[in-house]
Amino acid sequence: MQNTPSLIEKVSRAPKAELHVHIEGTLEPELIFKLAQRNNVPLAWPTVDDLRLAYQFTSLQSFLDIYYAGTSVLQTEDDFYEMTSAYLDNACQNGVIHAEIFFDPQSHTSRGIGFDVFIPGMIRALENAREKGISTQLIMCFLRHLPESDALKTFADSREWFSRHPEWLTGVGLDSSENGNPPEKFARVFARAKAAGLRRVAHAGEEGPVEYIWQALQLLDSERIDHGVRSLDDPDLIAHLSDTQMPLTVCPLSNVKLRVFDTMADHNLRELLQAGVNVTINSDDPAYFGGHVNANYESVIDALQLTESECYTLLENSLMSAFVDTPTREQMVARLNDFWQKTH
Repeated sequence: MQNTPSLIEKVSRAPKAELHVHIEGTLEPELIFKLAQRNNVPLAWPTVDDLRLAYQFTSLQSFLDIYYAGTSVLQTEDDFYEMTSAYLDNACQNGVIHAEIFFDPQSHTSRGIGFDVFIPGMIRALENAREKGISTQLIMCFLRHLPESDALKTFADSREWFSRHPEWLTGVGLDSSENGNPPEKFARVFARAKAAGLRRVAHAGEEGPVEYIWQALQLLDSERIDHGVRSLDDPDLIAHLSDTQMPLTVCPLSNVKLRVFDTMADHNLRELLQAGVNVTINSDDPAYFGGHVNANYESVIDALQLTESECYTLLENSLMSAFVDTPTREQMVARLNDFWQKTH
């Protein structure tokens, strides 16, 4: 059996991509309280410790209730800059060389905070991170619990910003409460995004049924499935995912924290890998679920006793599944190979 501690250390230092992280979900309690005080935003929790104690979730919705309360402290361009910078500092420490970051504009525009506030703040942080050797992209997510009309308006309002910053704003996604909000509800806005040349991803098969994964693939023309752990419920879907190498951006700590799996030992990540599915590991909402991307790798390596070969596959999958051009992808994989061969 492999020496798990040394394998965990090797993986933690390895070059990797993170493809499923919500920037609003990186807000640590300390920063939430700092921004709340700075912006005179009242919170329901008297102390940082009380807020941390509230992170006992029984479902996706119980998490989202606290998540949206946390976003209320974000008021100014500097707030978004500070939040994004804090995540990117952590990402660099976790060996991330490329990050594709989700953001939820409707969480902010509904509070009167416009694109002209959050986009410049986030991009300023991305530009600074480039100097540290990490490449980044932003993926704008639609909140699926809101009406289609709201998503269509959000997309229309965003077009100027996508045109102005194509190097940073590269795609659209779908997140928030899955049950009762099927992907088909957003087929028209995703069709408009595709016509505009944007990349497309969608949350599906986390709490929702396997049918939602099929809808995301067939009706949204999604190029990655975020989560997708319900795929094993349908052998035909597993065969399709394996044949097409459609990426799944799996978030292990999130899955356990939100009770998708009772324990990490119950997670089906290894089964997905053994079925030939293109699985990647990501942090989702690291401030709420117990750690950044390396903590997710560590947890599954330890609980599932992953082999060195399986760990390499997960790391390579993350780089191969990124929305980058072929030369950039080849360069990133070469960095991983060089590190992997030289590190024991």
